[in-house]
Formats: sequence, structure tokens, C-alpha cells
Amino acid sequence: MSFRQRLASAAPNKGTVVTIGVFDGVHHGHRHLLRQVVEMAGDEYIPTVVTFSNRPITVIRPGTEPSYLTTLDQRVELIKEQGIQSVICLDFTIELSQVTAADFAKLLAETLNMKGLILGPDSAIGNYRQGDLAFMKKQGEELGFWAQTVETFEIDGQPVKSRRIREAVSNGNLEVCPVLLGRNYDLSGIVVVGDQRGRTLGFPTANVEVDPEMRLPGDGIYASWATVDGKRHQAATSIGVRPTFDLTQRLVEVYIMDFSGDLYGKTIGVEFIKKVRDQEKFDGLDALIKQINQDVDDCRQVLDKAENG
Repeated sequence: MSFRQRLASAAPNKGTVVTIGVFDGVHHGHRHLLRQVVEMAGDEYIPTVVTFSNRPITVIRPGTEPSYLTTLDQRVELIKEQGIQSVICLDFTIELSQVTAADFAKLLAETLNMKGLILGPDSAIGNYRQGDLAFMKKQGEELGFWAQTVETFEIDGQPVKSRRIREAVSNGNLEVCPVLLGRNYDLSGIVVVGDQRGRTLGFPTANVEVDPEMRLPGDGIYASWATVDGKRHQAATSIGVRPTFDLTQRLVEVYIMDFSGDLYGKTIGVEFIKKVRDQEKFDGLDALIKQINQDVDDCRQVLDKAENG
């Protein structure tokens, strides 16, 4: 389905107030914008988000590796939690990237009965980002909608942006996520069969196959919560290549404390709380096992403290 067909299929039964963006992570900055959409829509109009299944940069700059803080399903759910009633997902394609701001404004006005458009700070739409606030206000005068923007949402004097959070995650600084995202950073995936090295060491781990487009935290050991069948368990999660065994594939391996059962084929969630150490290469298995025991103790302490305040 083309983007024109998708917009036409979402035709509402009354006017809309619209904002546009990827909204990866749906962080506090995004929520600030979404609250404005809901407030300005009131009871008269439908608060609406037009989002994209993929980041535009992956089309505009071919070869750019996609990396996301949330899956599309997570994004839609989090956006709706802010009071947005309609979320329209478009695939950002070469064709869409070539649409002018004037044509896109006309398309939104005609298909969505758009009565208001709220742009994010420094945001612009259309080919060559022509559709800044001044341009869209002018289009609105002709097409029957108003346009406005919101102020940049800052925490600790810095704008809250997805890029800032992605960098923090890559650096293993997961403790900033509750501040910027409003929640702990999490991943989910299916448990697949690994080489079962953990089992031979006395610490059986779940080898979690994560969507390759999701942003993985930097290599290291993390105190985390693992959710299995709706129940949350304390866990120690290793991310990296396991240098002690001279391997090269990055893995997400979760040791779930005080748990026994078959996890193969199940989808589990991993909620990251704090990095307890960097990845290291050990001289032998005895040294590795000793460190794993210490890791588990350290993770328990972190999680107990987080749970009990």
C-alpha cells in the first residue's frame, strides 16, 4: 500500500490535529509534544500521529545502519498511551522522500481533514526539509489549517533527543534511561539454542535472539529484570563476544536467578537497570566462574536496592 493509499484509508470522521515524526523511544521530549497535540485537539478534533516504520535517514543516506530504541509495535503502543487516538504508520520510501512540503501538506489536509499541525522543535517536513513552521503556516492559510511548534524539552539543560539516548545505551549508561525515557531500557526476543557453555559453568543462560535493528547496550554485564510468562525475575545479562572463548559474534545471554524451566522458543523481555562491569578476558575457567559468582552477587544487590528504593 502506497503512502497515499495508507493516508486515504485512515480518513477520519471529523477534523484532526496532527504531528509527524518517527518518535523512536517515545521519550519525554516526544511526550511533551504529544501532550500538546492532545490538548489542542480537545473534544472537537482527533489527536493524530503520522509516524514512519523506518527512520528517514536510512533512505536519505543509503547504507546508514538502522538502530532503534523501540520496535514499531512498542512505539505505537507508547504513543497511544499519551492519549493519541489515531496512529498512522507509513513506510518512508524514496517516493515519499521526494514529495514536496506543499504537496504533503495538501495530502494531509485532504485525506485526514487536518485542522491543526504541531511540529517538533527544529522540525521540518517535505523534500529538502522545506516545510518549516513559517512555510507550513503559509500553507495552512491556503488549505484551512493552523500550524505551530513546541519549545524544546530539556533535562539538565540539554534537549531530550533519541540520539542522546541511543548514545547512552551504546555506552552502557543505562541509568539515564529512566530520566530521559521515563522508563528503563528494555529488549525482547526469542530464546534460541546456543552452545550451552553457561550450563557447563553452572550458570545456564538464555540466549536471546534480539531484532538486529534494535540498539544493544555496550558490551558488559548488566543487572536486569527478565520477564518470563508475565513474571519478572532478577537476572544478570551479558552482552558481548565472550572474549575468554575467542568468539566474535555479539550475544545477549541472560542468567535468570532462582529460575528453572525450559525457555527455548519462548519470548522473554529484558529490562536493563545498571551496568556492573565491562567485558573482560579471563586466563581460565576458574577465574571466569569466580567472576560470574561475583557478577550475580553484584546484580542482586543492584536489583534489591532498585526494588526497595
